[in-house]
Amino acid sequence: MTVDSSLIEITPGAQEHFGGLLSSQEEGTGIRVFVVNPGTPHAECGVSYCPTDAVEKNDLKIELKGFNAYIDEDSIPYLEEAKIDYQTDDMGGQLTLRAPNAKARKVDDDAPAIERIRYLLESEINPQLANHGGQVSLAEFTEDGIVVLQFGGGCQGCGMVDATLSDGIEKTLMEKVPEVKGVKDITEHEQGDNPYY
Repeated sequence: MTVDSSLIEITPGAQEHFGGLLSSQEEGTGIRVFVVNPGTPHAECGVSYCPTDAVEKNDLKIELKGFNAYIDEDSIPYLEEAKIDYQTDDMGGQLTLRAPNAKARKVDDDAPAIERIRYLLESEINPQLANHGGQVSLAEFTEDGIVVLQFGGGCQGCGMVDATLSDGIEKTLMEKVPEVKGVKDITEHEQGDNPYY
């Protein structure tokens, strides 16, 4: 059975994988799921063994088949909608941890527009830009609904930044934050590593 509290999903494949690993550990040992540097661009999700003497009184306990998973109180808000999966193929197995809210704490749908914009930039847009060595940050959200952005890393000076801005970022923000009327880039792209001027 897949455990899917509103917080985290641990697939049957992952449960079987952890069960096998834990079979050689001390009786009662579980797993700990955590986020290092939560709420920052450097956040990372991890899993470790959790012996019985390492369980904290404020840990969230998830009972699984044959063992328990524990989540420390500070990591809980950043593991909402997280998923741990284990897939096997001809090359062996692959454990994947997906925690879309690790870098930015999830905000409510009725939160101020600027908070929802920051959340989308950190949870959806920057992870995609990071694949190309770039990132974007919010410089300003104007009274007339314009999101002013500053690109950095591989995005600064990239010839595709206009397409990324209009087809990707602007479309996503306008769709998910109705108060957004448009997006403006204030980056000096000629100063970037990949200048296209």
